[in-house]
This record gives sequence, structure tokens and C-alpha cells, in this order.
Amino acid sequence: MSFYIMARALLRLVLTGISLALLAIGTTAAADNYRIKTGDTLQIEVLEDANLSRPVLVLPDGNINFPFAGTIKAAGQTVGAVKSSIVSKLAPNFNVAPNVFVSVASLAPPRPTAAPVVRTYGVYAMGEITTPGRLNIDTKENVTILQAIATAGGFTRFAATNRIELRRVNSKTGQEIKYLFDYKGGKGISGATRLQEGDVIVVPERRLFE
Repeated sequence: MSFYIMARALLRLVLTGISLALLAIGTTAAADNYRIKTGDTLQIEVLEDANLSRPVLVLPDGNINFPFAGTIKAAGQTVGAVKSSIVSKLAPNFNVAPNVFVSVASLAPPRPTAAPVVRTYGVYAMGEITTPGRLNIDTKENVTILQAIATAGGFTRFAATNRIELRRVNSKTGQEIKYLFDYKGGKGISGATRLQEGDVIVVPERRLFE
């Protein structure tokens, strides 16, 4: 192997080592600055007594419980602050202050996001229509009478499509108003008429020679 190749290999190793060292420093700094949250799990190691070493869950009140140390505030603290608290409380049980190591073993699972609330209003279809009943309309949608009929599955083969009624109650007077909708002939209201809450679509049965 030539001197040039050996020099390049050595340089590559040195650069790799520097990169790993910088990565480790950055990771350590990030861990030191991390603020513990409720639901996190901490790994606590006591060098002088392996029986004390264990994972500890940060409880909903933000505290952890550790043998001989009792209750310790953890949420909002760094791992270094929690370590200092544990060492301080464990010290009376040892001849010299124990060596304690604290790390975040796992982060709290993310809280499920609430599903958006969909507000609806009801319109109704009855008579010769495939799926009669209530149709729940999203308040953000401006559904037309024709769209509502399509949503309900369309007409049955006995439907009098030239005599469809849209019945709407006047909210001020309480009086019912009837509007004619002729699906094919175009008489009466348009198929693009926007529906309102409480509207009822009535599709009558076709007459014998209709």
C-alpha cells in the first residue's frame, strides 16, 4: 500500500472520529436541556446499590417515587436537576454521596388529537325514494334538493318525478310552505334550490296513467 493511500485512510478515520465526537456532544447537550414531561419514563441507576436501579414513570402529578428518596418533582426539570435531588435525598443512607445516573428511557406517548366536531342539520326525504328518512347535512355544505335526492339513493320506479314537493316551515310564523319541483319538466323550483334545516322532500307515487 502506498504512503498516499495510507495517509488518506488515516485522515478518513480521524475525520470520522471527530464527527462522532461532535455528534455525541450535541446529543448530550440536547439531553441535558430536555425538560421532563408527565408520562416520560426515567432510567435511574445507583452505582453503589444495583437493587435501587430501575425505570421510573413520571406520574400525572409530575412527580416520581424512588426508594429512600420519596417523592421528587420531575416534570419540568432536566435530568441533571432530578439527579441532584435524588443524590441529596439518598445521601443520608450512604457513607458518601452515591453516584446516580439519570436518563430518559422513553418519552410520553403523544396525546391523541381530538376529532374535529362536525355540525350537521337534518333534512328529510319520504315517499317513492330509495332510502327515505333523515339526511344529516354538514353545516359547511350548501346541499341542493337534487343533491339530497341523489344522497337518498334516487327515485323508485313508482315515483312521480314531476310532482315532487319541498315542504318548508316558516320559522317566524310556523306556517308550512309547499314548493313544487318537476325533476324532468323544469317547472316550479330549481334543482339547485338550497335546503334548510327541517326541510322535507316528498316524492309522491305515480298515478296509473301518469
